[in-house]
Amino acid sequence: MIPRLLPRPLSRVVACALFASSPLAQAHAVATSEGAKRLDRLSVVGSTGQAAEMAGSATFIDAKALQTFDFTDIHRVLRQVTGVYLVDEDGYGVRPNIGIRGSGTDRNSRITVMEDGLLIAPAPYAAPAAYYFPATARMSALEIRKGSSTIKAGPRTTGGAVNLISTPIPDATLQGMADTALGRDSTVLAHGWMGGSGERNGWLLETVQQATDGFKDMDGGGNTGYRLRDYLFKARVQTGNEAIYYQELEFKAVAGEHIGDETYLGLTLEDFRRSPYRRYAASQRDRIDTEHAQYSLRHFIELSDSLDITSAIYRHEFSRAWYKLQDVAGSSLSSILSNPDANADRLAWLQGASSPLNALRIRNNQRDYFAEGGQSVLSWRTHFAGVDHTIETGLRWHRDEEDRFQQDDRFQMVDGDMLLTSAGLPGSQENREVRAQALSLYLQDEVRLDRWVITPGMRLESINLKRLDYALSPTGRDSGPIRLISADVDQFLSGFGLTRLMSDRWSAFLSVHQGFNPPAPGGSAQAEESLNTEIGIRWSQGVANAELIAFQNDYANLVGTCTASTGGNCSVGEQFDGGQALLYGLEASVGYSLHSEAGLQFPLHAGYTWTQSEFQSSFVSSFEEWGNVVAGDELPYMPEHNGFFRLGIEGERWSVNLGSNYIDGMRTRAGQGPQSSTQRTDTAWVFDLAARYRVNARLELYSRIENLTARDYISSWRPSGARPGRERNALFGVRLSF
Repeated sequence: MIPRLLPRPLSRVVACALFASSPLAQAHAVATSEGAKRLDRLSVVGSTGQAAEMAGSATFIDAKALQTFDFTDIHRVLRQVTGVYLVDEDGYGVRPNIGIRGSGTDRNSRITVMEDGLLIAPAPYAAPAAYYFPATARMSALEIRKGSSTIKAGPRTTGGAVNLISTPIPDATLQGMADTALGRDSTVLAHGWMGGSGERNGWLLETVQQATDGFKDMDGGGNTGYRLRDYLFKARVQTGNEAIYYQELEFKAVAGEHIGDETYLGLTLEDFRRSPYRRYAASQRDRIDTEHAQYSLRHFIELSDSLDITSAIYRHEFSRAWYKLQDVAGSSLSSILSNPDANADRLAWLQGASSPLNALRIRNNQRDYFAEGGQSVLSWRTHFAGVDHTIETGLRWHRDEEDRFQQDDRFQMVDGDMLLTSAGLPGSQENREVRAQALSLYLQDEVRLDRWVITPGMRLESINLKRLDYALSPTGRDSGPIRLISADVDQFLSGFGLTRLMSDRWSAFLSVHQGFNPPAPGGSAQAEESLNTEIGIRWSQGVANAELIAFQNDYANLVGTCTASTGGNCSVGEQFDGGQALLYGLEASVGYSLHSEAGLQFPLHAGYTWTQSEFQSSFVSSFEEWGNVVAGDELPYMPEHNGFFRLGIEGERWSVNLGSNYIDGMRTRAGQGPQSSTQRTDTAWVFDLAARYRVNARLELYSRIENLTARDYISSWRPSGARPGRERNALFGVRLSF
């Protein structure tokens, strides 16, 4: 076991490392424009070319691909990637639910999510199921790496990692962009940035501003949308050509807020089929307010042509208060909506009929988070024993915390209006903190021998977890916690990848890696462990490419986590052991671009994922999505088929693209055979159409129609009732570049 994690000595080590590699130590120079791109050592893929040679499935979505549809919804972007599973919740992707190869989708809590190579969840160890995700509009690229992400990206390595790459500082002296789009429901989507680079410095200012009244119809009227404001600043300094060692130092700050008129309250099946975009009157008070701020300072030094170090320190602060309906007269919302005939009175109160005093309970889910740490990656390219090696070793120290201070208020419904009848005291519902402190180490060697690429690696996670429960009162913390639970978790992970470059067109790969998800602070469940295997073949020739992959995740212990977004009568944060489980499938993708004699291009991109899953033991669980499990039962929210395609026509100054996603129906509870209509989501083909026209070198017009055929479908039954996918929406935008 690694000695107890002490922030003070480790902080000294990190500080010494950063000082030793600071700009005061002059070094060997490379060209400024080339060196400014070296801060990507913390990436998990790097580029499309690197993805094609990795011993494992990897996808790099570049700026051009993102601009094809200009989606601001991360779900619509990631549906273009095989092996990625998504569950729509709000229809906008503001609070996404992303999973990779059966990892589980709830609140992205089963995968590693990063921005510019740094952990971005507000508390990725202590409370990963938080309600923050970076604004998709300000991203210039996305990296998705699956099983083989185990070595470089952690702590959650069962499924894979998603790394969002923010807008880079431009190379030009002064450059910028302003983009505004208008749509139905008073939707305004605005994005702009301006920046530039000199001989030894660069800067960038960026903002994203979004607002909409929402596409759902509130009983009695009211907004159901959101407002988002996001601001970014970057500044970079670098050495000149006369320096002995080339170096860069980049500071990044992001701040913003989000206000959403969003609820966890869905609809009964009958009401959904009658009016899928309805919102019950009892959700009129539901609202989420969040604020976030993140800061990072990263440094790059090139000690020689073959040796460089990238280091970063970071801090992320996030606070949120979600005031939302909790239950009605002691009955959970999901039980009312799944069995409306037995709960006729309570359903009527949800719909606006007058209720008794204190019948409706609203919880103020107020939570504060912070995360901070430092990490460093050393890359050494060398040749020994007759082969080429690229050795990477990384170190990260991290700590984070979630602070809950919540209360319940009681309301009465009076002819469609909710009146406060009993106000709770702050801290009287939940008053606790969870903390985590972690040290991570990894070592990976990419060995190139003729046409073979061999990639062994190992990772170590050493984690200290604490949960502090205080008395349920505003002053409960004065005398300290009434309960303290602490646990240490040490996990060694290994992996191996093998790629065979059979020709300039063909390559094949195999990877075997251990997966791991840390347990929750104060929980009784074990850590989640798995063995992840994939084998695949790739082909590319000019404008054509194809890939076929078979994968298997063999769980020694599958873990389920109760969150507010999963619903059910369990304690938020509680974890459940699911024992052995097996998930396997196929991923296939193809891309092609046909060029005509008239100068037109016809791009095609298509992909398909087939997935099978099963529990391998029988047990009874109070986790609502599992329930009474029999060996052979399929996992919930796991689609068997997922598919997408994109067809386009592109001229010199214009383009039209049609995209479609096949969203397979999913069972919402573990089981086998047919499901009841209230325990399955809908199957849907969803089409999107985008067109753009470049007026001149600076001005571009574009439009987008989402859900072109106006397909109504149930996207989820969690946490409470049927929830719709996004209705048809049309936008028209103008982009000005300078």
